[in-house]
Amino acid sequence: MTLQKDKVYTQSEEMRTVITKLDSKLTERFKSQMSIAPYLSRKIVSFQGNKARPAYSWYKYKEAFSAGLVEYFLSNYEGGTQGKVLDPFAGIGTTFFAASEQNIHADGIELLPIGQEIIQARILLEKGLSPNDIATLELWINSQPWNGFPEKVPFSTIRITEGAYPSDTVEAIERYRGAMQHENEKIQLILRLALLCILESISYTRKDGQYLRWDARSGKIRPGTKPFDKGKIQTFASAITTKLREILFYVTSHQTPTTLFPVLRSKCNIQLFPGSCLDILPSLETETYTAIMTSPPYYNRYDYTRTYALELTMLGLTHEEVCSLRQEMLSCTVENREKDLSKIGPEWDAVLDTVKNQQLLNSINAYLEYEKSCGTLNNNSIPRMVRGYFSEMACVISECYRLLKPNARLFMVNDNVRYAGIGISVDLILSDIAKMLGFKVEKILIVPGKKGNSSQQMGTYGRIPLRKCVYVWKKR
Repeated sequence: MTLQKDKVYTQSEEMRTVITKLDSKLTERFKSQMSIAPYLSRKIVSFQGNKARPAYSWYKYKEAFSAGLVEYFLSNYEGGTQGKVLDPFAGIGTTFFAASEQNIHADGIELLPIGQEIIQARILLEKGLSPNDIATLELWINSQPWNGFPEKVPFSTIRITEGAYPSDTVEAIERYRGAMQHENEKIQLILRLALLCILESISYTRKDGQYLRWDARSGKIRPGTKPFDKGKIQTFASAITTKLREILFYVTSHQTPTTLFPVLRSKCNIQLFPGSCLDILPSLETETYTAIMTSPPYYNRYDYTRTYALELTMLGLTHEEVCSLRQEMLSCTVENREKDLSKIGPEWDAVLDTVKNQQLLNSINAYLEYEKSCGTLNNNSIPRMVRGYFSEMACVISECYRLLKPNARLFMVNDNVRYAGIGISVDLILSDIAKMLGFKVEKILIVPGKKGNSSQQMGTYGRIPLRKCVYVWKKR
């Protein structure tokens, strides 16, 4: 038994050594393009940079990058402020609205209904509100017409959201939903936006990595776990009126007092394509965009359908619909099944061949399959996730190349990851694939400061830092 363990350990060590050498070789190849960018920070490449910005901060979308990041890259690279911008992973529309503030037309693709809803609400709000609409919202803030409203409209729950709110909060939400049905479509959209923005603050949950963390007051304490206290849980009335007041202040402060016509973004078009970018990108016209600014899901096993389960169910999604949505996502979780990419884009066969030719990735895949066969992986679906992620990203990169005008750039924010003791240089592998697909890799800008690996892997392999980067690729 000991001999068998020693053999497995030796084989794993040898495979890790090969990966390290190939990683070093690829690092050397891109050495001249790689540099630490002092003007970048964890704050500007994440949602933290939006916290002080009206409208961007209404909804806590932790996967977003900041509007400041979009503004920086579009302003500092030739052609960025001209033509039209695309974001294939639009999130809640940071690229849209930041580009619009610079009078740049923007298109985007978003799969998650929560992102779609927030984008559509913001587009509507940027067009301004009538005096009657403003008066209606002021009535909702000051008089709270849902209190005692006779009609209640229940909302969906699935197993992972059951019991998420105190009972009096549930009743308040249902009466709020009942009362809002009697308003016009524009007011309903605004009222629904405010509701979605406060769900976490009025619930027993907190978004924590790849799942919802439950406060001990919910009664959901797993045996052997330390009770979690998220702090103050806001009342529904306080949270919703504060959010509505915040939204109303933003809208009225961006309208002229006489015409009530929006000052900002009136000249720009914003178009949202709801759905998966794998389905939508092939349908867009070749050489349409002068820049692409995006951040795909990191393949860190974070399942957005769980993280944003409260919002998805409040929008009416059933368990089956949430599960279906999970499979449409880019393969970044262990639950994603393999996609038949040749059926989505028959012309992608050549693209997938470039993935097969990436040496470092091949060695990583072989290592992960070996660890799986030895029973040492904490989840046997990790190899499938890694293969799926890079294959799907190669197809996305290929489509982005086709959609960009000559000499236009793609800016991408992404994270490196670690599985089974090996660091996976997502930045280098994707840049190499992009180069094989025709891009010139201009820069791989490294965010100062590095995050460590997970606490589980730290115990086995020690604290080994990982890079977070912004890639700058130019269409030749």
